[in-house]
Amino acid sequence: MANLLSVGARAMLANQAALNVVGHNIANANTPGYSRQQAVLSTAIAQFTGGGFIGKGVDVDTVTRAYNRFLSNEANGARAENQRDGALRDNLLRLEQIFPPGEEGLGHATNQFLNAMIDVASRPADPATRQVVLGRAKEVAARFAGAGLQLENLQVGINTELRLQVKQINDLARQLATVNGEVARAMGGGQVPNDLMDQRDKLVNDISQYLAVSTVEPGDGTVSVFIGGGQKLVLGQQAEQLVVEADPFDPARSRLALVQPRGNLPLDASLLNGGSTAGLLNFQNNDLQVARNGIGQIATAMSMRINGQQQLGLDLSNPPGAGVPIFAVGAGRVLPANTNARDGAGQFLSGVAIERVDANFLQASSYILKSDPANAGQYLLTRESDGLTRTVSDGDVVDGFRISFTPAPPGQFDQYRLEPVAAAAVDMKRVLDQPQGIAAASPLTATADRNNTGSASVDSVYAVDATTFVAADYPAELLFGTANPDGTVNYQLTTQTGVYNGVWRPGEPLGNEAGIALGFEMRLTGVPKENDRITLEPTRFPQQNNGNAKAFLDLQEEGFVGQRDVGGGVIAAGSSVSDAYAALVGDIGTRTQSAVFLEQVSSNVVSQAESARDGAAGVNLDEEAARLLQFQQAYQASARILQVAQAVFDEMISVLR
Repeated sequence: MANLLSVGARAMLANQAALNVVGHNIANANTPGYSRQQAVLSTAIAQFTGGGFIGKGVDVDTVTRAYNRFLSNEANGARAENQRDGALRDNLLRLEQIFPPGEEGLGHATNQFLNAMIDVASRPADPATRQVVLGRAKEVAARFAGAGLQLENLQVGINTELRLQVKQINDLARQLATVNGEVARAMGGGQVPNDLMDQRDKLVNDISQYLAVSTVEPGDGTVSVFIGGGQKLVLGQQAEQLVVEADPFDPARSRLALVQPRGNLPLDASLLNGGSTAGLLNFQNNDLQVARNGIGQIATAMSMRINGQQQLGLDLSNPPGAGVPIFAVGAGRVLPANTNARDGAGQFLSGVAIERVDANFLQASSYILKSDPANAGQYLLTRESDGLTRTVSDGDVVDGFRISFTPAPPGQFDQYRLEPVAAAAVDMKRVLDQPQGIAAASPLTATADRNNTGSASVDSVYAVDATTFVAADYPAELLFGTANPDGTVNYQLTTQTGVYNGVWRPGEPLGNEAGIALGFEMRLTGVPKENDRITLEPTRFPQQNNGNAKAFLDLQEEGFVGQRDVGGGVIAAGSSVSDAYAALVGDIGTRTQSAVFLEQVSSNVVSQAESARDGAAGVNLDEEAARLLQFQQAYQASARILQVAQAVFDEMISVLR
């Protein structure tokens, strides 16, 4: 009779436990990170009697959870990739808004400024047309400066977001270390704390949304988390702390480091393969820097080229003089690494300076300068945009800027980041305020002889090269000779210092060609005949001359942005301002569209990975409802066993009485 009561009681308790587990599953069906649980039942060891083995009912061995480590790791990795792609996409969309195409773009504003010179060319002495040019110049400078400021604001936003995310990572790491301790203590009792294990795995998943992680489970129920190529973030019950610190070269930029007793350990951003924090760092170090260098290159090249042409003309001051600059841009920056050698007062022992000398060859890139270990006294300069490394020395000119060492050359372990153009746009401004300061007149006036018999007339003449144009060479006389079968015409140019022989080709300028190179260009319309003459003399009436204004108009199509010396005397052509801006907009647009596409792809991968994980570990309410009925019926049947046992027992007592 006792055995029957025991079997019934065991059955009721076992089915009650199973019902509790089913109810727990149903209650947590929508709880993030919850894994389906199941009561594990086993047959109790039977009792031997003379009539054989008599069963003793059922035991509840444990409660397990449905967990697949592989699927969980796959879901965490996919989520990290998606968060990184999402962070890149969001910031690139913001970056794209800074560089609008069409009439709102920087290229259009630059063309409007140069187009304003058309009216000045028509009426060189009109102050109203000159004032329009100054207004257009102010608008151009304001647009460049505004774009540069927005880029700086993007960097500030990145820094703020990084600090917020690192705080979240540190909080999650501390929570994980605490849960690891609780799990380890619970595991000492011989049973698995399923809900704590779910909480542990949920924290790992939350961390992976910020940084890609790898995990190791040592077997005591804890999980160790590693980031950035194997650096520990959580090891058992110990959590490390991340910190956002200034970039070693640029305090305005950020990097991640692990707090260590002997000093912070910087993390290589290229090894942070996933998570929104890695996406922010990737955007900062690549896309944002490309945009800053790109707009800085355009601003610097345009300003220096326009200022150079302005200097070659004559203004309306009294007496007339060479034009003064119209634009100013931010200076090139030299950023020493904070690890460079210092003296006792904390000052750097070495120094590097850069000077922009040729705007045409400035590249949209930053550079890293460090000592060449193979050649004492020489240094390696790496262009970050394409990884090209060259050997340089003090005074060398590379990509349009000169490098000099002051007060002393860099030491063996010193490093510098050189940014010739990155900060140019944000400080761009118009520095010419007087309309009469616009140098619309050419320093030369060309007059065709009235006795010429050909149809040639002077379309324009203006100086193009300050290094070869010498005012003392004039007045000069251009005498045309015989015509050649190919349509060209021989000529002789007699200046105050020499006689030059050349060949004029229709449609091409003369005066600044191979073998002559006098620093001016004169363009003709029509065709000269033999003995036709043109006189070149210094301009006496600048208010009636528009030669330099026409030179400004030619800058619209001139490819002076981003020329490259590819060696062997070959110069790769550059781009016009409009084309350079269009290329920058296209590059950013391509990056943005790629990021949008990758985010969509990784989002689909996340959905599939999480569906696979949830299919193995999630709660299916239909299945749980069926099990609820199953164990409910079993519980009722178990209760019936006890009722039968009680009735038999009562009958036995009655018989004994």
